[in-house]
Amino acid sequence: MQTLTPSAQATDLSTILEQIHTEAQALFGQGRVASYIPALAEVAPRQFGMAVALVDGSTYSVGHAHTPFSLQSITKLFTFVLALKTVGDNLWQRVGREPSGAAFNSMVQLETEKGIPRNPFINAGALVITDILTTRYAHLDYALLGALRRLTDDPDLSWNARIARSERETAHRNMALAYFMKSYGNFVNEPELVLDNYCRQCATEMSCTQLAQATMFLANGGRDLGRDGQQDEQFLAADDARRVNALMLTCGAYDAAGDFAYRIGLPVKTGVGGGIVAIAPGVGTIAVWAPELDAKGNSVLGAFALERLVQLTAWNHTP
Repeated sequence: MQTLTPSAQATDLSTILEQIHTEAQALFGQGRVASYIPALAEVAPRQFGMAVALVDGSTYSVGHAHTPFSLQSITKLFTFVLALKTVGDNLWQRVGREPSGAAFNSMVQLETEKGIPRNPFINAGALVITDILTTRYAHLDYALLGALRRLTDDPDLSWNARIARSERETAHRNMALAYFMKSYGNFVNEPELVLDNYCRQCATEMSCTQLAQATMFLANGGRDLGRDGQQDEQFLAADDARRVNALMLTCGAYDAAGDFAYRIGLPVKTGVGGGIVAIAPGVGTIAVWAPELDAKGNSVLGAFALERLVQLTAWNHTP
């Protein structure tokens, strides 16, 4: 096994990414593009991009790493962080911190657990987070975009209105989840308003290089890297960054979280747009995108690429 330190030379990491890109080609056709959101079904399947951003400020990429894609459930990571920054530990009165072991849109546990979602990353939990933020922000979509634009240094970053509309028109199960939680008193705002915000949130688009940059604070003790002579920004408290990573490790891939932890061993967050972001604390971040999904809604090539990366770098062994 080849082992790289955080100061890995560009030639080494670039060679590894090229190797992974080549190996991944054999997996095309083993998954299917998400079809339950009509606009996502139109995405060309045979695409693969990967970007690695290190805490020293260097970035490496391969394939379609600069192609924007729909973040979908990866945005749950950012709204969770925003809610944690806004309301702190009061968050845990309305959502749990345990793996669900169920599909991302399951309703089963809500009834037995009296409307409290298991964690912030399943749909029910993410809807509660969006409800909390809808109360706090008159225009949540712009508040979230403001944070993401700051993290990516891209003032033009936005959400795709066509995808948001397509998602909103097919959000029947999410609406049912919202009303069910409201019946238990765990939903404050009107579900229609929250769903509008939620669908715009999920339709946010980034490239792999932008996603790796936007999550750097989770690999860097809560600090976003300073650019253009600026100092690092303490975007999130270090203890909170550690806790977010812990939840990503245990809950970030839904009912495949255990398999991801076993195979990859890094905190991850997946999305049905085909993206996956992974955090190697103290080392850097990895973002991969390939829109063909497995039966559990996770990118086939993306999971393979992350597993190969940790095999070739041993970053999952880093304390």
